[in-house]
Amino acid sequence: MSSEPNRDMQSLMSRYGIVGRNEALREALATAVLVAPTDLSVLIQGESGVGKEIIPRIIHDHSKRKGKTYIAINCGSIPEGTIDSELFGHEKGAFTSAIGEHEGYFGAADGGTLFLDEVGELPLSTQARLLRVLETGEYMRVGSSTPRKTNVRIVAATNVDIPNAIKQGRFREDLYYRLCTINIKIPPLRKRQGDAVLLFKKFALDTAERYNIPEPIRLTPEAEAVVNSYKWPGNIRQLRNITEQLSILSESRSITPEVLAKHGITPNSDDDTGIATIGGSNNSGSQHDYEQEIKILAHAVFELRSEVQELKEKLQGNNWHKAPAGTTLPVPLSAQKKPQHSPAVDLDIPTAEEIVDDDTLNIGDMEKRNILLSLQRNHYKRKLAAEELGISERTLYRKIKAYGIDE
Repeated sequence: MSSEPNRDMQSLMSRYGIVGRNEALREALATAVLVAPTDLSVLIQGESGVGKEIIPRIIHDHSKRKGKTYIAINCGSIPEGTIDSELFGHEKGAFTSAIGEHEGYFGAADGGTLFLDEVGELPLSTQARLLRVLETGEYMRVGSSTPRKTNVRIVAATNVDIPNAIKQGRFREDLYYRLCTINIKIPPLRKRQGDAVLLFKKFALDTAERYNIPEPIRLTPEAEAVVNSYKWPGNIRQLRNITEQLSILSESRSITPEVLAKHGITPNSDDDTGIATIGGSNNSGSQHDYEQEIKILAHAVFELRSEVQELKEKLQGNNWHKAPAGTTLPVPLSAQKKPQHSPAVDLDIPTAEEIVDDDTLNIGDMEKRNILLSLQRNHYKRKLAAEELGISERTLYRKIKAYGIDE
């Protein structure tokens, strides 16, 4: 490769804060720049957390539409019942809460670029509408029979195995081929040999600057070998989280393999969450701190019951009294199923009186921590975490955003 393309690539990566020497990553970036001046549809594929969202931004900024609107939408975060209205708009009176007209993203992005993240989560009925837009440039608002024209460049991304989803009847084959005019694949971090250390250094510097930390953390040579060896199931997102945690929590600015092990980062491991357990557990293997999690769940259950009881008694004009000392809390069924690979231990669940005196946790804290724990156990795969938590993936996404959880 000549020096001029190399300089162009370095300039591009510097502009968008991209770090890495991996050839597959650079090929993906080069493809994005090459396809940008056209109006071809682009499908970006890659695992969760690899940084797919930077590609559509590059495409838009290097296209003839760069001065027009750019809108990024996470299709998995919009409830199925309202997604058609959000994307295509609706007429007044189209449904009960439609008190006025709504333009929709396709109308708002006319002339610009629309990035559809997690396109694999779209309902089949919405997929049919999207296919029509891609083929004819026409769409209809919900509650309308009048076609509307739009001139929108579509860039989509997914971490779903689309061919498998097609076989299962969850994704339209004709839409897949229409979206995949140009296919850009982003490699996972485990396949970007050496890039993990470069990214760690970047995130350490960024964190130090953001929080006014005098000295950024640095890896010892032995720790660099561990970071390069670890499989990073959560990809760049997981690496960023780990670096930020260490930047804030580590007393020493020199990060050793022992420090990494406390956060689940061990050589050649690919089944750890890579996040420090609640309470700063020093377990370096896959042993999960279920005892601590059960205590948190017990705290939350009792507090919720206490709040309900307090409300009832206030309505009755009575004062609320603490539960009698010695009253123990039942362990939630979900927690009872967890510690199956560790011997029976005394969980030391506090008494009701002890918990009443401890106001450091509330139900929101518990839910946020429980969601984070589930994401960690499932390597930040929201679908698996949602199934474990017994909620829909869209509900989980909204809670992630509401609690400000960084995936």
